[in-house]
Amino acid sequence: MFNPIKWLREIHKQMPAVGKILIPSLVLIIIIGGGYVSFRFYDFTENNPKFCVSCHLMQPAFDAWAQSEHKDINCHDCHKLGIVDKNKLLVSFVLHRPKSVPERHGKIIVPWKLCITCHWEKDEKYPNAPNVSHSRYHAKHVFMEQVECSKCHGYRTHQFTLEERYCITCHQNREVHGEGMSKLACLNCHTDRTVDLKPGRKKCLFCHGNESVRTELSADNTMDVKHFMPSTEVVRKAQKINVPSDAPMQFYCYECHKPHTKVRPDWGDCLTRCHSDQLQVGKHEMHVKTMGMKCVECHKPHEWRVSEKQARKDCTKCHEYRSPKKFIGS
Repeated sequence: MFNPIKWLREIHKQMPAVGKILIPSLVLIIIIGGGYVSFRFYDFTENNPKFCVSCHLMQPAFDAWAQSEHKDINCHDCHKLGIVDKNKLLVSFVLHRPKSVPERHGKIIVPWKLCITCHWEKDEKYPNAPNVSHSRYHAKHVFMEQVECSKCHGYRTHQFTLEERYCITCHQNREVHGEGMSKLACLNCHTDRTVDLKPGRKKCLFCHGNESVRTELSADNTMDVKHFMPSTEVVRKAQKINVPSDAPMQFYCYECHKPHTKVRPDWGDCLTRCHSDQLQVGKHEMHVKTMGMKCVECHKPHEWRVSEKQARKDCTKCHEYRSPKKFIGS
């Protein structure tokens, strides 16, 4: 019966001394060389983004990645597949030769838990990744409503910054109307400076106030200003208003102004929504019901108080001057 081990020993005995040295050296070289080639191939497949375009279907995705904010990040840092999934892709490409990328069918390719390793926590590899740990936008959408990051950031392949009006894909029928606001980005108004993400007063004054407000908000550099600052032309055209610090009504602008339905308020709402008993005070009933006047004719928007100076100017259009205090008291 043939014994291979015995056969190899017999050959080794008959082999010249040079061969005894040469063959083990060649075997060692082959092992080292094979190991090096294997390592290089493994490193290429696991760490080189160019491996992704080995499949011609991925060229558009590669081109988009190369121009994106993530162009310095390795594909494999975000796209993590197990051995089984990798082999499925390989078999599908070799056997079926698809000509287009299959539909995702709702599958999330990059889960939010990977995104937060850089954008919520700190990753030493990417220390400059924007941190959203103090963003109420992300607290509400990601953690409270469990919206996947890639639903907003990456809805188009490797496009990570939202389009200006992308929000209305979920918040339907929430466009703004009229008064030059119809083409504004959602984040031109909504801000994570407020708990409910609705515009605070200063956010409205970014366009409708003076330069000091714009300077203050821009210095904060929150994402609503950093990525969606209204253009100079929009700011220039916006009607400028004065809101005294001691004005009687210190609530948010959207209590009266409804940008998603009707920007300018119906002044009749003053009596039905807040001041239902005001007609019983002083001469209000006579002026409103008998004379058909609107609240805003006397109470100037954003200032509201009728001053002595204003009374001498406006009240005397109809009758002789009377003190605003007497209007209330009699």
